[in-house]
Amino acid sequence: MSEQPPGWTLDPDRALPAEPGVRALAREIYAATSRLPIVSMHGHVEVDLLVQDSAFENPAELFVIPDHYLVRMLVSQGESPADLGIPTHDGTPFETDPREIWRRFCRNWKLFRGTPTRYWLEHELAVVFGAPVPPSEEAADELYDFLLDTLSREEFRPRALLDAFNVELLATTDSAASTLTGHRKLAETDGRQRVLPTFRPDDLLHIRRPGWAADIRELSEVSGIEAGDFDSFLAALRGRRAAFLQAGARATDHGHLSADTTPLDPADAREIYAAGLRGEASPAQADAFAGGMLFEMARMSAEDGLVMQLHPGVLRNHHRGIRTRYGTDQGFDIPVRVEFTRALQPLLNSFGMDPAFRMVVFTTDETVYSRELAPLAGAYPGLRLGAPWWFLDSPEQMRRFRESAVETAGFYNTSGFVDDTRALASIPARHDLARRIDAGFLARLVAEGKLGLDEAVETGADLAYHLPLQSYAPRS
Repeated sequence: MSEQPPGWTLDPDRALPAEPGVRALAREIYAATSRLPIVSMHGHVEVDLLVQDSAFENPAELFVIPDHYLVRMLVSQGESPADLGIPTHDGTPFETDPREIWRRFCRNWKLFRGTPTRYWLEHELAVVFGAPVPPSEEAADELYDFLLDTLSREEFRPRALLDAFNVELLATTDSAASTLTGHRKLAETDGRQRVLPTFRPDDLLHIRRPGWAADIRELSEVSGIEAGDFDSFLAALRGRRAAFLQAGARATDHGHLSADTTPLDPADAREIYAAGLRGEASPAQADAFAGGMLFEMARMSAEDGLVMQLHPGVLRNHHRGIRTRYGTDQGFDIPVRVEFTRALQPLLNSFGMDPAFRMVVFTTDETVYSRELAPLAGAYPGLRLGAPWWFLDSPEQMRRFRESAVETAGFYNTSGFVDDTRALASIPARHDLARRIDAGFLARLVAEGKLGLDEAVETGADLAYHLPLQSYAPRS
């Protein structure tokens, strides 16, 4: 990473507490954690980006077009996704000039004041890429040309950036039917297994989703098991999980609307699966199947040791017109309220006390941490709380997470910080922010006489590095 240039210096105490005495303690704790290796076990960087290891084409392709946080803010202020370079699916024109896309972003820089996007982008631009000035309408072309030249250098290619960021482990997210070819190529090229796949079977567990039958055919082809009935479907999933384990996977990932884990009677599961293949499954049957399959995924995790990650509570693709014109995942995924205590009871009653079972739960509904999730994690050995995720990975909500969860669950029933990004360059920024917020929270405990400084330093290191390694350690 580049040193900050003299023309643009970020505040070294950014995101640390304002009170001078607590800030001094936080500086000491942060200094002990800031250079620890990064363990990024809940990420969405595409493995092919690292396999190809090509130079990033331009600043718009790196910073603007793929960042749904950034795009959604500009769209909320009247910008068109097409004008920001988002390709259309209906043949309507969209902006293809990356410099013009970059200028549009720079003109709107003030919209990100007070947001985590502002923090991450400042860290990426100033610390990672050494940009001479912050974005603005006046500096747009100067900044674009500087970044274009910087991105052409070998040390700013994707795999070199992993080294510069001190990434020890990086998990990707991969469909159950993935051949995992990219992971094998990367392990052979690097001579080590630093980038790990994560088993994400969502497309196969929602039987009314468009394209579900085609995905079942793909699963059958890749697994070598014809998934023509429910029992064969389960066998095919077990086979794919085994292939992921062989490729180094340590976890599964499940993004459902509900946290329901009610098991299905086998006869009912077979009937619903058959109805799905015929295209006749009802909404109620589809919901029951999704919940029953989460229970089956927990059973399989207890069997094979893959850590089960669950992050329910997002109504995806809220605006139908945006989905039709631009496709999925364009910033219109909106959080909804989630109930966990009753929803997870079947799963936790069956597996929560099993030493072989491990589960990490994330949520976008911060109201449930103190009411439901912290008490559950504080009781069940198989359950840990994931770090603030997605809409909650902002400074104030990170602080509130610690305040609401630690008193009941403690620090050590959490996963540590594992991030949630598809933007490679934002990984160090996200981890840096989490380490600063945790340093501030721990410093306050020291100032209040609740922890010794040595304990706070040790806990900070655990949250930043040791707990993620432990939470996702392969079964011995």
